[in-house]
Amino acid sequence: MMHEAHLDKQLLKEEEQTLVEHITDLRRAIISSAIFFIVCFVAILVSINYVIPLVTDGNKLVMLGPLDVIRFYTGIAGSLSLGLSAPFIGYQAWKFVKPAMTTKESKTTLSFIPGILISFLAGVAFGFFIVFPTVYGFLMNIGSQNFEMMITAKEYFSFMLMTSIPLGFLFEVPLLLMFLTAIGIVTPSKLGEIRKYGYLLMAIVSALITPPDLLSQIIVLGPLIVLYELGVILSKMVYRRKWETDDQTEKL
Repeated sequence: MMHEAHLDKQLLKEEEQTLVEHITDLRRAIISSAIFFIVCFVAILVSINYVIPLVTDGNKLVMLGPLDVIRFYTGIAGSLSLGLSAPFIGYQAWKFVKPAMTTKESKTTLSFIPGILISFLAGVAFGFFIVFPTVYGFLMNIGSQNFEMMITAKEYFSFMLMTSIPLGFLFEVPLLLMFLTAIGIVTPSKLGEIRKYGYLLMAIVSALITPPDLLSQIIVLGPLIVLYELGVILSKMVYRRKWETDDQTEKL
């Protein structure tokens, strides 16, 4: 009995040490990510006079008060800093969960981080350079027919984020499908079965971030459908490679 009690105390002590180590690792990851974000935030604020012309693209905007200037500048700096910090934050998250993953899962997850960043930037670029100008110009033309249009910086920036950031996440769909296939959560056949639901969801998203005209919705919905089908194709490639690897391992 004394020996069993001693073992129980030792196991409890080891569990407490493990918990403390996990909390310490989590704290370190959060602090590192926060510091990286703050550095990016300060750097963008310092160079804000170079950033503003790129964001406003020559559009005449108005401010309703001095606090609007602060909100506008910090909103731009915060959004851009979050985008720049995403790969670093993803890497910190990977380091934290790495002990709970197998070697194969760890390598697979790490290999997807650069692709996630590239896909996100491509989606944001598509939204900023194509969708946002198209939708913004369309709405401004409609409004100017009956009203004197005067856009505040806050409204402009909010609308720009609404038509750009969601596309950044949607452009990650192919990589997400590849990743879920690689770790065995989904299969290409399952993706084919839920295709109609995926199309319906993408149609809803395109309707939410575009004005109610067919051209704008097609501009957004078309690439989203292509991205889903690309994800299915890439999922098939990963699935086939995974089975070939498993067969070779079994033969060995």
